Amino acid sequence: MLDIYAGKNALATLKQQGFSQELFSTMIGASGGPKWFSLYGLDKYLFGELFQDRTSELNLIGSSAGAFRFAALSQKDPVAGITRLAENYSQTVYSDKADAKEITGKAYDLMSAVFGDTGIDEIINNPVYKAHFVACRCNGLTSYENKALQMLGLVASYGLNRIDRGLLKHQYQRVIYHHPQSNLSISDPYQFDTSYLPLTQANTLDALLASGSIPAVMQGIKDVPDSPKGMYRDGGIIDYHFDLDIVGNTGLILYPHFSAIPKAGWFDKSLNRFVDKKHYDNVVMLVPSEDFVASLPFQKIPDRKDFTDLPPTERIKYWQTVLAATDQLAESLDDFVQHQNLDRVKPLAW
Repeated sequence: MLDIYAGKNALATLKQQGFSQELFSTMIGASGGPKWFSLYGLDKYLFGELFQDRTSELNLIGSSAGAFRFAALSQKDPVAGITRLAENYSQTVYSDKADAKEITGKAYDLMSAVFGDTGIDEIINNPVYKAHFVACRCNGLTSYENKALQMLGLVASYGLNRIDRGLLKHQYQRVIYHHPQSNLSISDPYQFDTSYLPLTQANTLDALLASGSIPAVMQGIKDVPDSPKGMYRDGGIIDYHFDLDIVGNTGLILYPHFSAIPKAGWFDKSLNRFVDKKHYDNVVMLVPSEDFVASLPFQKIPDRKDFTDLPPTERIKYWQTVLAATDQLAESLDDFVQHQNLDRVKPLAW
């Protein structure tokens, strides 16, 4: 039910040392909306069992849905946090003609439910799980809330990205909101301007919502507190599945992901462009197998189209079925950890 892939260095390390939680110093969380439901069982297992007694630092770097997951998982009780996120997210219902204001309001309600009264303090002060939320600060037409202007900006983004992904740096700046005690940085071959801003009591909620503010679907987050003024949107625009180096990373990188073939940015989803394999040399990917996906209702993992393609009652039932089924992935990973069957580990799929 679970496929395990490893980059060149990661594969050599696993063969030499076996698989253990101590090998990992970083974890990545991709964008993708409700696709993350396919990882729910893995998240519960990793933070409820594998990392349960961990005392060394684990950097969590996520954009959009990945940031939402890590906001839940870097709280004092990570399993309770990710369960609140899954339950509230899966049961979200919009009106028939929901606009950006309504969708954004529901996102605020979702994260408020996940945080509760103490969640932000727990994230900022967590001594082990150090959260990083990736957002984009927009320039030009994509910074406007007017939908027609924003769409023109997005069309320009699509065209620029087809020519060269690096051209998007004229429209977007990467902003990494980080745990106050984190010194993590990244090296980006596409040379996006990247800012590092500490998470604070005042900015954590807005930074997280900015990381998931899907262009043309949600309102952007204007003037995030303790940040340069401007319009902030979905971190997945630049870092949909990530194509970069993590500077100073001392261990392996764990990447539970719903796809065996990551895409660098939001505008790469429909392209055949691959991420640079060398950026995944130290990565171990945990991916739901084709057999697992085929066992689900509709033979697919959830996605944002389900909001419009399915009636709310049917969609919620389907999503709840997927969430429950992901316990099989946790069982498969636990079996791998217990028996150390390293023959299950495959080279990267691209």
